[in-house]
Amino acid sequence: MAEFTCNLKKYRLHKEMTQEQLAQITGVRRETIMRLEAGKYNPSLKLAIDISRAVEAPIEALFIFD
Repeated sequence: MAEFTCNLKKYRLHKEMTQEQLAQITGVRRETIMRLEAGKYNPSLKLAIDISRAVEAPIEALFIFD
């Protein structure tokens, strides 16, 4: 099974965004962002794109499947 690594927190903090702010921008709950950052949730393609645009980072840098 592929291992999921999420670098979202690093990029979110670089943009000086809270989990709540990112959640509002992307239309999800803060808990979803929290679970993503903990590597306990795999985002849909739409959510991955929305997050990528919000933090201005490529999807490949945010979400890694090994």
